[in-house]
Amino acid sequence: MELGLTTFAELYPVGNRPAPTAAERLREVVDEAVATERAGLDVYGVGEHHRKDFAASAPAVVLAAIAARTERIQLTSAVSVLSSDDPVRMYQDFATLDGLSNGRAELMAGRGSFTESFPLFGYDLSDYDELFEEKLALLLHIRADEPVTWHGKFRAPLRDAVIYPRTDNRPLPVWIAVGGSPESVVRAGLLGLPLAIAIIGGQPARFEPLVDLYHRALEEGGHQRQPVAVHAHGYIADTDEQAVADFYEPYAGAMSTIGRERGWGPMTRAQFDALRSQSGSLFVGTPDYVAEKITDIRDTLGLDRFMLHTSVGTLPHEKVLHNIELLGAKVAPQVR
Repeated sequence: MELGLTTFAELYPVGNRPAPTAAERLREVVDEAVATERAGLDVYGVGEHHRKDFAASAPAVVLAAIAARTERIQLTSAVSVLSSDDPVRMYQDFATLDGLSNGRAELMAGRGSFTESFPLFGYDLSDYDELFEEKLALLLHIRADEPVTWHGKFRAPLRDAVIYPRTDNRPLPVWIAVGGSPESVVRAGLLGLPLAIAIIGGQPARFEPLVDLYHRALEEGGHQRQPVAVHAHGYIADTDEQAVADFYEPYAGAMSTIGRERGWGPMTRAQFDALRSQSGSLFVGTPDYVAEKITDIRDTLGLDRFMLHTSVGTLPHEKVLHNIELLGAKVAPQVR
């Protein structure tokens, strides 16, 4: 199974420590991705957001900087908000990244759980589902490496257009990222695309019926088995006490900030402890404990990839680097 990390390049203050600037955090992200490869891990992902508490509004640019300093690790968006972007430009960005990285780029497309990009780029949220469906169809048409003649509702038509640059030796990998919608899972399966599930609360085992639904949709669509990945929050330290001491305050602060926008109550320590229990969605603790939880979710959901999102709140850079070291040196050998 592949293991890796994801980030949104978060910019939260914690306690008396001010938030880093966007430039500072982006440079840290590149260093953390280099450390991820050095630790022997498989994949690093950068997610797209358009708000003051996340620095990574242009994942392909950040991943290109990482590509220049790495040689082996897979580079993916996590996710790209296809609904508010232009599929032509998105394909070009990631085909360019694929060339720069010698064939290591992936595009993880999602509808977007945050909606700031829609008004920013002139789209109406009432078209949320229709935007994604139409733009995904165009993206896959472009990927097919043939002249594109296309007419839709949300962009100018194309006539016999071939989009450059092309990728060498393979189609650009496109994953579908979902948060738990059965409709999204079925869409991915019918199209024969790999599936990435964001699990940020509750119990991971509850996603087992969705994974089963995905495999049935793959079969109905006449497709071979495709990879399934999970993206989940977590942090690894030398002791359970240290992991909780390092992670709880940044995590609770970030989740409470987002919760105020979405009508949730503030994160409490009791909720945190429940989430980091054996059956919960937080992967926080010692290498042995996190390895056991990852193995459990791998076996329950039949996973091919697990991506740990550590920087939910803005942790000190050196803490993130140590977390990466432990994931590669102590967790990965047990899981594999």
